[in-house]
Amino acid sequence: MSRIKQTFAKLEKNGRKALVPFVTAGDPDLETTVDIVMALEAAGADLIELGMPFSDPMADGPTIQASSERALQQGTTLSAVIGVVRKIRQQSSIPLVLMGYYNPVLHYGNERFARDASAAGVDGLLMVDLPPEEAAELQQFLRPVGIDLITLMAPTTPQVRRAALAAVAEGYIYYVSMTGVTGTQAVDAAGIETDICDLRQISPVPVAVGFGINTPTDARNIARFADAVVVGSALVKIIETSLPDERLQQVVTFVRSLREAIDLCDD
Repeated sequence: MSRIKQTFAKLEKNGRKALVPFVTAGDPDLETTVDIVMALEAAGADLIELGMPFSDPMADGPTIQASSERALQQGTTLSAVIGVVRKIRQQSSIPLVLMGYYNPVLHYGNERFARDASAAGVDGLLMVDLPPEEAAELQQFLRPVGIDLITLMAPTTPQVRRAALAAVAEGYIYYVSMTGVTGTQAVDAAGIETDICDLRQISPVPVAVGFGINTPTDARNIARFADAVVVGSALVKIIETSLPDERLQQVVTFVRSLREAIDLCDD
């Protein structure tokens, strides 16, 4: 059983929901990324999404775009991101999902990427701009090495397509809670509750909700009906604005507040 599946199974058994923080690998630098991931786990994260910096994002709002630019200025490459995973695996078995865009992976080489990512300890991959109809050329290499290709869905995904995508979903479904980019508006929990509940009925894997979740209250409201809560821009902003000697503590404080809020939610 994969680390992602094991984690969700344990959470379900204990009646808990998953907290999934997102951070950009290489922001502010690669060494600090490792420290941040370890701090996230200590603060109560269940899975972690690591952003692969890319120069031309389409789904990222200003905060995550800026984090990618900082990481790229530091010389962060896809190979370096895989190296960060390798270093994390020396200390932790928390599930790690790489999130980003297909261009760097295609340039790296699909087969080589799958081999190197698996060897480093990557559990899942989330490609924002790779539609399922075109994913076979990558997925043929991911499946044999046990890397889940995470499916994205949105409020605008038609019901027929939603059912078809759910039927073949791996790891978990990432439900984008709104149209638009990350970090630019607040999530409307009440507006998507029915959608998520319906999706959970047809999905063989857990459903995580991301985009627009910025506060403990947001996280608690979403955790009432979703299997997992993804928090990105708010955390990346803390990393950006914190003083170096205060950064890890501020990350821990924020993530603990999210964890406590999620654990207080009514299932």
